[in-house]
Amino acid sequence: MKKLGIIATLILLSFGVVFTSAAAQNQETEETKEVKLTEEQKNELAKLYDEAFEKKKEIITKYVEYGVFTVEKGDKLIEHIESHYKKLEENNYIPKYGNHKHHHDKGKQ
Repeated sequence: MKKLGIIATLILLSFGVVFTSAAAQNQETEETKEVKLTEEQKNELAKLYDEAFEKKKEIITKYVEYGVFTVEKGDKLIEHIESHYKKLEENNYIPKYGNHKHHHDKGKQ
């Protein structure tokens, strides 16, 4: 009987965590929709993202050089990074992470 009580408590706690997490994610998404950055803030973020993406490209290039990735895989990764950067630019450097589904979720209903 004691085990049943512990199991029931764990189930209830896990539901609480899931619902709290979903609510927090929705709240974060709502908050980011309302933010307007100044030109100075966008320029500062642009500079930081430029530096970060250049470093990521440099790391991928090294992996290709060392044989960890094929040239094709390296090119694909760099293309993905550039696509991500372009989307950030289009969104005025405000990330839009909660507004899409991952491809592994497509088949689930």
